[in-house]
Amino acid sequence: MSSVKALVNHWASAIRTRTAAFIAIILAVAVTAISCSSGSAPTTSAAATAGIAPDLVADYIHNVLAADRTAYTKHVVNRVKTLEGKVKEKGVLDVESTEGWQQTDGIPLPAQMFRLGAEIANESGQFTYNLISPWYLNDNHAPKGAFEEEAVAKMIETGESVKDYQEVAGQKFFSAMYPDKAVAEACVTCHNTHPVHLERYPDKQFEMGEVMGGVVINIPLEGA
Repeated sequence: MSSVKALVNHWASAIRTRTAAFIAIILAVAVTAISCSSGSAPTTSAAATAGIAPDLVADYIHNVLAADRTAYTKHVVNRVKTLEGKVKEKGVLDVESTEGWQQTDGIPLPAQMFRLGAEIANESGQFTYNLISPWYLNDNHAPKGAFEEEAVAKMIETGESVKDYQEVAGQKFFSAMYPDKAVAEACVTCHNTHPVHLERYPDKQFEMGEVMGGVVINIPLEGA
């Protein structure tokens, strides 16, 4: 059990380190409102004086977030002996991955581990990220505002990322939403059997590789 806890603590520490690195990158490149006046997403050929284009910064952040989450899901959660009270025949780690991990000796589900990292990043005020889905279980993951509502619908339809500028409370942001696909059986099983999912979306059953929602990243723009 102690070795499993140590592994989870390692992942939490890695999240903090990644977050600090992201903040340093964003501050260093001084992301600005490239092509903001036109309202269209920026291109990678933006002038060097503007710093790194915000869409590239968002891509960098998303790539690392996705890698960390997939690694945690495949190499930790997929190997536990118990997943939300159900015994896994091929499990080798003597621990349960459960939504109520804080009240037990369990470990967080992948979405919960992701949210822990998001909370750390959001505290910095330099950028935010979150999970978004039209089939949300946690109300904090419901689409909010015009960008998220329109982007999540388009993303589900096309399976492609959606990027644009938006303004919230007088602050302009570059926002990007990326497809969040079911990469492990644990993702599908947890969602399809969750009581909230069964109550809200009784006809929706996810399959491996399907887009379950999105990851939205918001980067504030200087001088915008």
